[in-house]
Amino acid sequence: MENVGAGEAQVVDHLALAVALLDISADVRRKSHENTGVRPLPNGLLEILRVIESHPGITVAEVANRLGRQFSNVSVQVRELVTGNLVTRTRDAADKRYVTLHPTAESQRIKNLLEAAWAESLAAASSKLLPAEREQIAASLPVLQRLASILDEPA
Repeated sequence: MENVGAGEAQVVDHLALAVALLDISADVRRKSHENTGVRPLPNGLLEILRVIESHPGITVAEVANRLGRQFSNVSVQVRELVTGNLVTRTRDAADKRYVTLHPTAESQRIKNLLEAAWAESLAAASSKLLPAEREQIAASLPVLQRLASILDEPA
């Protein structure tokens, strides 16, 4: 990235950002499962589970819409999560056709365990960065969280 004068906006290399984020995510997930005793979930199931955890009471159709996937495929994967005791289905009392999805206590336990392992993995890696680099990461965290929130909005 080239230097810019004061007051000028910096140009973000979105390709480099996307690749770095995906590489970091994949490496953190792979390395952090080793000591948790948790069976690694395929990415597709993990994405569905994280949507349900972030939006308890969501429907299968809403999950499919948020992820840009086919309803039938998401429905099959939700069944896997139900079978694995990670998600429950709740029927609406007024309309039995309407089913909402909720994370289970086991799902929450695994989420807490994995997030702690992810944090440990990042802490170990970032300890090898220069102090100024760690400060840059800390300063960018609120913006990255906001970016994640914007990306999480339904299409």
